[in-house]
Amino acid sequence: MAHAHCKAHKKKPTKGRGEEEERGSEVSEEVSIQKTTMMRAQLHCLCLLTLYLTAGYGQERKFSGPLKPMTFSIFEGQEPSQVIFQFKASPPAVTFKLTGETDGIFQIQPDGLLYHNKALDRETRAVHKLQVSTLDVYGATVEGPVPITIEVKDINDNRPTFLQPNYEGSVRQNSRPGKPFMYVNATDLDDPTTPNGQLIYEIIIQLPKINDVMYFQINNKTGAISLTLEGSRELDPIKNPSYRLVVSVKDMGGQNDHSFSDSTSVNIMVKENIWKAPEPVEIVENSTDPHPIKITQVQWNEPGAQYSLGEKEKLSTLPFSIDQEGGIYVTQPLDREEKDSYVFYAVAKDEMGKPLAFPLEIRVKVKDINDNPPTCPSAVTVFEVQENEDIGSNIGTFIGHDMDEENTANSVLVYKIVDQIPKLPKEGLFLVQTYSGVVQLAGQSLKKQDTPQYNLTIEVSDKDFKTLCHVEINVIDINDQIPIFEKSDYGNLTLAEDTAVGSTILTIRATDTDEPFTGSSKILYRIIQGDSEGRLGIDTDPHTNAGYVIIKKPLDFETVAVHNIVFQAENPEPLVSGVNYNTSSSAKFKLIVTDVNEAPQFSQRIYQAKVREDVAVGTKVGNVTAKDPENLDISYSLRDNTRGWLKIDPATGEIFTTAPLDREAESLYRVQVMATEVGEKEKRSKLLGGGSSQSSIASFHLTLLDVNDNPPRLAKEYTGLFLCHPLHQEGTLIFEVTDDDQRSFPSPHFSYSLVSESSRNDWEVSRVNGTHAKLSTKHTNFEEGLYSVPIRINDGGRPPLEGVVSLPVTFCTCVEGHCFQPAGHQPGMPTVGMAVGILLTTFLVIGIILAVVFIRIKKNEGKDTVESAQASEAQPLRN
Repeated sequence: MAHAHCKAHKKKPTKGRGEEEERGSEVSEEVSIQKTTMMRAQLHCLCLLTLYLTAGYGQERKFSGPLKPMTFSIFEGQEPSQVIFQFKASPPAVTFKLTGETDGIFQIQPDGLLYHNKALDRETRAVHKLQVSTLDVYGATVEGPVPITIEVKDINDNRPTFLQPNYEGSVRQNSRPGKPFMYVNATDLDDPTTPNGQLIYEIIIQLPKINDVMYFQINNKTGAISLTLEGSRELDPIKNPSYRLVVSVKDMGGQNDHSFSDSTSVNIMVKENIWKAPEPVEIVENSTDPHPIKITQVQWNEPGAQYSLGEKEKLSTLPFSIDQEGGIYVTQPLDREEKDSYVFYAVAKDEMGKPLAFPLEIRVKVKDINDNPPTCPSAVTVFEVQENEDIGSNIGTFIGHDMDEENTANSVLVYKIVDQIPKLPKEGLFLVQTYSGVVQLAGQSLKKQDTPQYNLTIEVSDKDFKTLCHVEINVIDINDQIPIFEKSDYGNLTLAEDTAVGSTILTIRATDTDEPFTGSSKILYRIIQGDSEGRLGIDTDPHTNAGYVIIKKPLDFETVAVHNIVFQAENPEPLVSGVNYNTSSSAKFKLIVTDVNEAPQFSQRIYQAKVREDVAVGTKVGNVTAKDPENLDISYSLRDNTRGWLKIDPATGEIFTTAPLDREAESLYRVQVMATEVGEKEKRSKLLGGGSSQSSIASFHLTLLDVNDNPPRLAKEYTGLFLCHPLHQEGTLIFEVTDDDQRSFPSPHFSYSLVSESSRNDWEVSRVNGTHAKLSTKHTNFEEGLYSVPIRINDGGRPPLEGVVSLPVTFCTCVEGHCFQPAGHQPGMPTVGMAVGILLTTFLVIGIILAVVFIRIKKNEGKDTVESAQASEAQPLRN
């Protein structure tokens, strides 16, 4: 009703203004009528003004004002007849005129009330450029036109729409995940700078969806569709040649329940991936064809890729290249004997240098040609053959070498004997297997005394090359003689058990009549009886065949006092059939070990224990054990027991406290424990030949665990705390507190309180941190002088301990921030008269001393030296 009423009055000023122009002569009367009409219109349109006041569209948040350039922001879609602003006219202006992009929507009343009569649409026009002018009673322009800008603010009144109802696309299998292969696009007429026009894309259906795994993904802002990692691996056009996606788009950034949405269908064809590793390539080595030679080809799924090669192995030079068509070339001849295969990668990148897919592995095998002659294993190959060896016996295997590829015709070697020197007793005494190289005795048994050595020339050949190699065959004496000891019994030997390891204790010797310096005559000695623990060893002199018996491990009287040793002499070369070792190849020897008085042995070098510092005196805190090798009794004692805190049971090794412990004095208490043999002197003299008792030392470390047994205290003596008098504001002093007990982690938990009621009236104390507190005044009415403030400190331990400290605080007159106290007579300071008396007395004493010294010097002149004079000068001081 209010709106309608306002509209009824809106035409009256306009009609009055028309009559005014026609009549002209009744100006003053019409002006009066117009003013009356404007007042009535304003009264009847109070509802509209109230609506405007609520909206507050004005640039300066004002609802009325003079005519000036202004900008208003109005949401689209609002109800019509909404008031925008009330312009005020300045005389002689009496009415307003509106022009510009009104689009029939904006109107202004003669009284300057600007409003719109239709809902605005931002998508039709986002900004309306208006002009407002003021007119006088004659219709002449008084002010303006003044620009008025109406900005239409967006609301979410448009649904996003895909540009196509269906999209078609294709992708190659094994394409790089995350690289877009197609896009979907949607538009929204709402303002893109506001959430209303912010679109979010999402794949809501994938068909088929194998094992509930998504093969495709979409960039929710750009609509770019790409493969997931699983899709890059699993897509196969043979299994599933096509996929269908349903993609949705939402405005409001997809974050609002009232957002609009649209969907579209995407059909994707899966194409076969042509970016595949080629088959392994074979290249014949040492090719004489012009290089580079194309050997294989790779190709990316789309044109425009940039190709390069990457190394898998660190090579000085990669003898391969690739052109921008994907052709791969070998750039130089290859040598299989230098490197028989190569593995490298082909890489495809886009124009930005980013990889398009995974690199392809390229394998190249270098094919062998027969370009290497056989080689001999050494300049001369030496074999040995025993005399009387049977015909057909293997003498040795001759193995030639060929650097060409193994297990090919190029490396198959053929052996043949082409010469024998000497040809005695006849030619053809030896043969070699054609392919195995086994050399055999062919003609007859050999005799060393006839010919001790033969030289053969063996031809080694492959299908293209031949090489001559030399073989030396030595005829050696057969092992038909056994070693024989020079004596069968080496008697008795007595050694102390502490004889040093490595000592040679005996030399044994056997002889062998076989050919010297051969395996048949070389003698090895071993102990076959009497040394089960391997305490002895035997070294053989290779030139004399003498055996040296040495101590390998310490002897031990307590374990074995007598060793009945049996030696065996043998050859490294096996004996011929029918010949065996007998008693002539063995000898015996008795080793008697004598006892040595050895020191007791502790079970460990350092013993450790932990105990609370408040344990009762007499508490057992540890135990040590030692054993005497001679099974003598042991007595224990302590050394370095500097604080006298511990004692030890001399018989059992148990350690007890003998005094209160104090962790704050010493947290780790170290003593030495001595174990000393004890026993009957007669027994020791009889068994060990006398001598002093042996002893050994171990360490005992006792860690003291802290208990709360020290009350808190001031960290230092506070004598200079002061506050300037008179106080103008409350004063504060910081002090530090400590505790001799082990500090808790992360910081001590001290608490503070004032002891007396009077102190609590004047002071207050509070915690600053783990080690500091502050003392503050409660008022400023303090007299000048020294105050002693008693403070109780609780350490919060288990059990808690308290300490009471007295903190001295001086209130004094301050000069430049320092406490000023006028000089006066201080207790203990001498007066001026006393100082003069002391000074005169000092001079008198010095004069007497000088006189005495002078008399002494005169008395002894010509008799003493300068030094004696100096000594006599000092004598009265000593007296």
